[in-house]
Amino acid sequence: MNANSLAFARSLLATNLRAALALRGAFVMQAAFMALNNLTFFVFWWALMRRVPVIRGWHLGDVQLLFGLVAAAFGLTVAVAGGVRQLGRFIEDGDLDTLLTQPRSVLVYALGMRSQPSGVGDAISGAFLIAASGHLSWSSAPLVILAVVASAVMFLATGILFFSFAFWLGKVETIARQLWELLITFSLYPEPLFGGVLRLVLFTILPAGFVGYLPVALVRHPSLPQAVLLCAGAAAYLTLAVLVFHRGLRRYASGSRFSTFG
Repeated sequence: MNANSLAFARSLLATNLRAALALRGAFVMQAAFMALNNLTFFVFWWALMRRVPVIRGWHLGDVQLLFGLVAAAFGLTVAVAGGVRQLGRFIEDGDLDTLLTQPRSVLVYALGMRSQPSGVGDAISGAFLIAASGHLSWSSAPLVILAVVASAVMFLATGILFFSFAFWLGKVETIARQLWELLITFSLYPEPLFGGVLRLVLFTILPAGFVGYLPVALVRHPSLPQAVLLCAGAAAYLTLAVLVFHRGLRRYASGSRFSTFG
């Protein structure tokens, strides 16, 4: 992404935030309910680990860290690039036609068209869980930030990839959304619970390993190889997703929209 695209993305984000904050009551309510939803879901693990303090080497603080990193990363993704959740519908309904007339990147425009206020609630609850996990300190803060950003990049990349299948398969939004939600679900379970073929799948096709497990491992046991692997995996997956989107865009033909954005 070049400097012009970055500047354009910042402008889209600022515009979306101003629009969301114009309805402060709705914004605060969505963020608050999402934060409450995340914390309520975590209560299951809190209750379980009061009875079973250690699950295959994982303590309650480790699970808190996992939940916090995933929630913060997902919140960052949908708050900054909420259009990814609508990408399949944009393709199916021909809404990309209006973006093709613009001088800016179609993908950046599509991703930045929507900002989800609920993402702020995810980010807030994620930050709270990270802070309560006992793994956050001044020395670990840069690693936590790196882990959240890398996880958010993976969320964004998988969303782009899954929803881009609509270029070839048509109405896949429901399936793509379910795959994305399945990624979130698997990301919220401790890594040692999975093995064999499923473990391979969770580091490739459905990369929960790069969304939750590796970020947690980096914060728990910092090492340069883990940091490089996490960043390289996120960069590679994002590159693949962008290539697939642009490949699909080249064969995209709809003709169902004739208006343009001002």
